[in-house]
Amino acid sequence: MPGFWYGGDYSPEQWPPAVWEEDDALMRQAGVNTATVGVFAWSTLEPAEGTYDFTWLDRTLDRLHANGVRVILATPTASPPPWFSLAHPDALPVTPEGTQRWHGSRDTYCAAAPAYREAAKRVTAALGERYAEHPAVAMWHVHNEYGTPCYCEHVAAAFRCWLRARYDGDLAALNDAWYTRFWSQGYRTWDEILPPRDTQYLPNPAHAVDFARFWSDELLAAYREQRDILRGHTPDTPITTNFMLPDGYQMLDFWRWSAEVDVVAIDHYLNATGVAGTIDVAFGADRARSFNRNRPWLLMEQAVSTMWPGHGEMVTAKEPGRLLRDSLAYVARGSDSVLAFQWRASRGGSELHHAAMVPHAGADTRVFREVAALGRTLSGLDEIVGSTVRASVAILWDADTRWALELPVTPSRHLRYVPALRDTHAALWRAGAVADFARYEDDLSRYAVVFAPSAYLLSPAAAKSLASYVEGGGHLVLGCFSGVVDERYQAWLGGFPGGLLEALGVRVEEFHPLAPGQTVALTDGATGQLWSEDLATHGAEVLAGYRGGVLDGKPAITRHTHGEGTGWYVSTFLNEGSTDRLVRRVLDAAGVRPELPGAPEGVEAVRRHGSDGRSWLFLFNHTDNTATVPAHGRELLTGAHIEGALRLAPLEVAVIRETRPPEVN
Repeated sequence: MPGFWYGGDYSPEQWPPAVWEEDDALMRQAGVNTATVGVFAWSTLEPAEGTYDFTWLDRTLDRLHANGVRVILATPTASPPPWFSLAHPDALPVTPEGTQRWHGSRDTYCAAAPAYREAAKRVTAALGERYAEHPAVAMWHVHNEYGTPCYCEHVAAAFRCWLRARYDGDLAALNDAWYTRFWSQGYRTWDEILPPRDTQYLPNPAHAVDFARFWSDELLAAYREQRDILRGHTPDTPITTNFMLPDGYQMLDFWRWSAEVDVVAIDHYLNATGVAGTIDVAFGADRARSFNRNRPWLLMEQAVSTMWPGHGEMVTAKEPGRLLRDSLAYVARGSDSVLAFQWRASRGGSELHHAAMVPHAGADTRVFREVAALGRTLSGLDEIVGSTVRASVAILWDADTRWALELPVTPSRHLRYVPALRDTHAALWRAGAVADFARYEDDLSRYAVVFAPSAYLLSPAAAKSLASYVEGGGHLVLGCFSGVVDERYQAWLGGFPGGLLEALGVRVEEFHPLAPGQTVALTDGATGQLWSEDLATHGAEVLAGYRGGVLDGKPAITRHTHGEGTGWYVSTFLNEGSTDRLVRRVLDAAGVRPELPGAPEGVEAVRRHGSDGRSWLFLFNHTDNTATVPAHGRELLTGAHIEGALRLAPLEVAVIRETRPPEVN
């Protein structure tokens, strides 16, 4: 559909009709053209089992359509009503400790409970039937932020069915995969298998990883049920659900899920202030674009005026102008929408202090003025919709590795998957390189460099993919504690990283974890932290060694020519400055140039490319000084013609339709 989708979650059921009239006027004033409706409205839509009240929703969709606002209509199944929980207590979620959760919040359901699944299908069918022909409905939004885990008996039964399918009904194969000879865990019947509930000591890691895989699939099955019902009523209307990025609580394999939605949509709430928050935007946006196979994607939720740097303990107000900068940063990296939670701040409830486009103080506020200004800005950028972003480097993202690394069975509980990827992505951001995220099974040959900052779990197929990539001419940068276990969570034998010894020309013989705050010096001036390894070279060139301590003189960073390519290995987690230097060295060796050569430090540059050969250069000055940036074309925010250079004021944004083709890496 033409134009950027702009607006947010709209909950008219929380307000009297007099406020609806004000909403209509303010949406026009703000340039809102999209509203997500009904996300948490189950008790209003179905006040008693099988009894539906669509009166308010009919009026809402009619009003919005008359006002020129498209609707993303949601199924309300993330928040069952009280009558459901009372009638079906077995459908309430159960913790790993066996404690039943009670009604009183959202997400009080077990996605494997038959009663819940049937109720969800019924309300979905009712919505699909009633609004299949309504002209306001432009997209369906199934559920909200799938992810809530459960460990009840319904889940146990579903888990066993999933395991039977995974292991072809062969219990001996499961016992072998889970290495149940250890600690007398051998299973004689399928009924003996339970979810990984709270246990006496350390869990079986293979059991836990399989459960994570199962739960992602079980939730995906629940999503598919609703999606298919809606598709039966409206085969041409796109359908999606919202992923919670960048870290989120969702036990989901986003690659598998992305193949089942018509467009990837994410919720992204900043957890850092300053430039760190800007890098956080890029991290979430690059993942969303990559999950959507480099097609334009949707920013479904953001907070227009707050951040959560205290991880739930506190919120911080966004400084003036940040809404515009962050929103255009999502757009620069491929989003065709700028949506928020929520349109109007709730007067009560658990999230009454959540940011909103219309705050409690009303429209005569800085926040709403910035919301309206953003709407005007986006309306002038419609020509960019549908264009894509190109990257010559990739970072590997693997759900199995995340689940495997963060179980309490590794030599250090301080090793975390997402932070390792964040550090590499941030270094690429500072180097001016736009990065995709990729899977082992993707065609990696299209990337000059592939970074695998954390590949603790590495299957033989994944190892073969990486080795082939190097042989074919790529630069692979593998982080420490990689290739340690396979997909069954069993150790690679013969040294680590398993499956890549030849490609990297190294062999890890022993791990040396470091305590938080403890560092290790390298001979090239770099500093390592959290982890170190006793590394032996087998043909690899030593770029840096350890200095001091028990590993004094041992290799730390290596490089090895294999086939037509190069394998780099880093046996410690480098600090920020050291990571930056290594990343720039690798990019130089691979011939990867910044997105905008000559851009001053602190100026972010990202391009979107149209299928007709046009390109748009997004520039963000993240410094307190005016920057001079090389550029040619029409600046779309001001209409100015740029020939040769653009002066960008502190914290200013520019969007340039280029008249000269960009330099290609």
